[in-house]
Amino acid sequence: MRNLLLPLAAVALVAAGPIDPARIKADVKMLSSDAFDGRGPGEKGEAATIAYLARQMAGAGLAPAGEDGGWFQKVPLVRLDTLPGGTATIRLRGQAAVLRDGPDLDINPTNAGVTDVRDAPLVFAGWGAPDPKRGWDAFEGVDVRGKVVVMLAGDPDLEGGKDLGFGGRALAFAGRGGVKTAAALKAGALGVLFIHEEAAYSWPYAQVGGSIRVPSLTYAPLKPNPLQFSAIVRGGAVVPLLARMGYGLPRLKTLARTPAFRAFKLPGSISVRATNRATPVVSHNVVGMLKGAERPNEYVLYGAHWDANGHNGPDARGDSIRNGAVDNATGTAELLEVARAFAAGKRPARSIVFAAWTSEEKGLLGAEWFAQHPLIPLARTAAVINLDPHVVLPAARNLELIGPGQSGLEALLGQAAAEQGLRVDPEPNPEAGWYFRSDHLPFAQRGVPALAFRAGRDLKVGGLAAGQRVVGAYNARCYHQPCDQFDPRWTFAGTAQEALAAWRVGQMVADSRQWPGWLPGAPWAAAQEASAAERR
Repeated sequence: MRNLLLPLAAVALVAAGPIDPARIKADVKMLSSDAFDGRGPGEKGEAATIAYLARQMAGAGLAPAGEDGGWFQKVPLVRLDTLPGGTATIRLRGQAAVLRDGPDLDINPTNAGVTDVRDAPLVFAGWGAPDPKRGWDAFEGVDVRGKVVVMLAGDPDLEGGKDLGFGGRALAFAGRGGVKTAAALKAGALGVLFIHEEAAYSWPYAQVGGSIRVPSLTYAPLKPNPLQFSAIVRGGAVVPLLARMGYGLPRLKTLARTPAFRAFKLPGSISVRATNRATPVVSHNVVGMLKGAERPNEYVLYGAHWDANGHNGPDARGDSIRNGAVDNATGTAELLEVARAFAAGKRPARSIVFAAWTSEEKGLLGAEWFAQHPLIPLARTAAVINLDPHVVLPAARNLELIGPGQSGLEALLGQAAAEQGLRVDPEPNPEAGWYFRSDHLPFAQRGVPALAFRAGRDLKVGGLAAGQRVVGAYNARCYHQPCDQFDPRWTFAGTAQEALAAWRVGQMVADSRQWPGWLPGAPWAAAQEASAAERR
């Protein structure tokens, strides 16, 4: 399976300026080893992970910037393990179809103990409430109290053939599952059921529906939630049932693809039974800093999430550890290498903060906690640069910008890329909504200009076709799976290109007296403007 991820023979690792791919490789090898047990927050591997990161930050010359003069920021969480055996039973005209948790759907109860929903009515809400401000609100005037809402993933533009008001192919923020779930909860829903389609989700159903149950996490203390569960149901399991109700999926999409659409009752009912085990845990962000030489109370923040998906039940090969070599040992190793590059050079004017976040995989919980409880003033943070690469690639001709059209940092990325002889291309799959799926988002929402990008797939040897084969194989087989493992043949040449560009952008921001801003139309500009007085 590893061979799917490596189309080229290994070559010698060559340092790119202050970035050394050999050091990145060594950190990835260590962090993704079985000794770190999949780096699950609150699991056995966390202690080894955060201790290693603190040692590396100290060795790089950083000062601790966590709580109480240490390296760590505590993040209080509750781990929710859904026990095997959950079911959802859909009854229609006297017949019952039982969907099993795992092969048919992924049930996530929101409360501790037993969730027992009996014969709740079903309501189809299309794409939910993508944006009431644009006149799209499937729940307006509809009573969904005590009902289970069935929704589509993404937003109406994905298959609409034209821009219906959500920016075309790129996922709108309102199309995120969490936004829709919140809208259903506000409308009084008892539960939500998302229909899985790979194009809309950008990952196969096997990510959540295999034999391994990955726990969820939420902030402590756990509060009672009137929304009893959310679930992702495999398209192949639910589409035949919709047809028996008299609604093919294409017809449902056609009905929902208009602002006038409102949620409506489907025939039949659903019963859901599942059990959660709730365990309080304390996880940790790891934070270090280089004090600025001239303006130490102004900041540039680098972030990468250290967590992966931990130690779970074995896959078909008997492997029970999701090592997360790519996601995100590689980004974490880049974070450490960028820190070394800054520490070894001339001290920048602004302070540089390096944060390794916990629990990105569980909903950006570590970064969001920091944003809610900042250890540096966010109003005086000039930029956030996120390191969350998607695939380990050989040297490329390009970088890929995630969420184009957001901030002035993108021009600096173009300059940093040009210095390496690279171009910057827009991300090729904007429907995946990556700008909303990683740890820079909590800072963008609070007005801090945030940059997300990754190494490009137009490889210097083999071109775009070769790069796409690597990405496609990883997405299909190894993303969030046990086979996301370290391969000694990886060159990390593309990773070094990415890290060098990240270092250079941060260097330009840190030595400038200017405050980067948001581009016209970016939704986060108002939040930055609200704190303008604190930067004068």
